[in-house]
Amino acid sequence: MDVTFQFDWQAAIDSIPYLLEGIPWTLLISFGGLAIGFVIGIVFGLARISPVALLRWPAITYIEIFRGTPVLVQVLFIFYGLPQLLGGPIDALTAGIAAIALNAGAYISEIVRGGVQSIEKGQREAGLSLGLSRTQAFRYIIWPQALRRMIPALGNQGIVSIKDTSLFSVIGVGELVRQGQVYIATTFTALEVYFMVALMYLAITLSLSLALRQLERRGLVGQ
Repeated sequence: MDVTFQFDWQAAIDSIPYLLEGIPWTLLISFGGLAIGFVIGIVFGLARISPVALLRWPAITYIEIFRGTPVLVQVLFIFYGLPQLLGGPIDALTAGIAAIALNAGAYISEIVRGGVQSIEKGQREAGLSLGLSRTQAFRYIIWPQALRRMIPALGNQGIVSIKDTSLFSVIGVGELVRQGQVYIATTFTALEVYFMVALMYLAITLSLSLALRQLERRGLVGQ
């Protein structure tokens, strides 16, 4: 069987202006969701290691639910399921940001837990012996060190969340993949368009990876 493979570079280049329109939405959903997820992660991460059971078990339940279910199912539930409970529609952008926030928040909770627990207990005790309260010891001694150790893992989670936005084309968000699908429907150049979509995602994630490496080289993260 004779199979002819032909890649139309001009078609790929022609798709770039249209695809670029989806990048702001991709970044808005991912970074907006990550910002909210970081707050959620701090709250539930600290609740996860709390000695108070009424704080610990709800945090564990939330973390396990959102780490144990696909983000695609989560966004479909938020977009199609929650409106039936709330009695009103949820727009696609809000659903996408909420899905990233809740999903990333669960993973960030575990990052926070691991970062805080990685700091030696002796440092907290030293702070208490100097007259600091438990809150002050955490704020001025434990948290700054834990945050530095968490940054690489937080960066990795950011990359994962950026890629997860590609799934949100199913609810009609005008992000990168959705823009590609619409363009393909009129030009029938799926190979070339999806190739450019992949390159654009790669450019975004590589930029974030390089930024994290620069922080590591400057000693701003890690030990």
